[in-house]
Amino acid sequence: MNAPEPALPMTVPADGLPARVRIHEVGARDGLQNEKATVPTVVKAEFVRRLADAGLTTIEATSFVHPKWVPQLADAEELYPAVSDLPVSLPVLVPNERGLDRALALGARSVAVFASATESFAKANLNRTLDEALAMFEPVVARAKDADGIRVRGYLSMCFGDPWEGPVPVPQVVRVCRALLDMGCDELSLGDTIGVATPGHVSALLTALGEAGVPVDRIGVHFHDTYGQALSNTLTALRHGVTTVDASAGGLGGCPYAKSATGNLATEDLVWMLRGLGIDTGVDLGRLVATSVWMAAHLGRPSPSRTVRALSHQES
Repeated sequence: MNAPEPALPMTVPADGLPARVRIHEVGARDGLQNEKATVPTVVKAEFVRRLADAGLTTIEATSFVHPKWVPQLADAEELYPAVSDLPVSLPVLVPNERGLDRALALGARSVAVFASATESFAKANLNRTLDEALAMFEPVVARAKDADGIRVRGYLSMCFGDPWEGPVPVPQVVRVCRALLDMGCDELSLGDTIGVATPGHVSALLTALGEAGVPVDRIGVHFHDTYGQALSNTLTALRHGVTTVDASAGGLGGCPYAKSATGNLATEDLVWMLRGLGIDTGVDLGRLVATSVWMAAHLGRPSPSRTVRALSHQES
């Protein structure tokens, strides 16, 4: 049963913010791939359908990686056809040309590659140097762009800190961002993979990217909430003109190669803040909360989202 739309928060707009934000929902991919238990395909498909029913228009569906590396998403060939009829964008992660082949064979129209801003994470995640990883992505992006109408997103992890290297110099992040754009990526997602970013750091990186000629309308942000900074970092990004924010329903997710990373910014927490600021998302918060409560029951644990906990408690 769907929860009713809450009467609060009161809408109080603030200057210097966009009128609308597009939420790039990552719970079905980035969230579920980090669960210890494997969620049945039928439950994943229902999750995606419920997210779409809640008004989310970009829902990252799955990842076409080798099942050995991400067994939780080994059912990509079964899942994607089960949701491909939905009238929403369903991006999928493709690690290499083989992954791209699998995605295109099923009719995927939006794909993403997953790069790193640091050498250490490139080695841990891809077993390559940073430049070797970028070279691996070049033919993937080129072939996707040659396929009519395929949109390519470039994820960039460790933009604000690395568990092995510590602070990541802003110019280093800018260099990799430019490389991804130059090879043909339509959009970049700046990842705070271990959740160490703070608003000043976010502002500095976005300013540097602007000075390097990276259009703000091609930037999305992807914050983890390890230190409770995800919403403040998101608000900073919005003040810089960013209008695409990654979030995960119920706060699902983490990073298998960064053990300190907690879940992504919860979609419900993001919607609550944006709603209070008068920023349109098109999301029905009541339906979204009900969806995350439903998924939490399947996972056998409560949602870490503060908004889910608050509104579901009121409903009960």
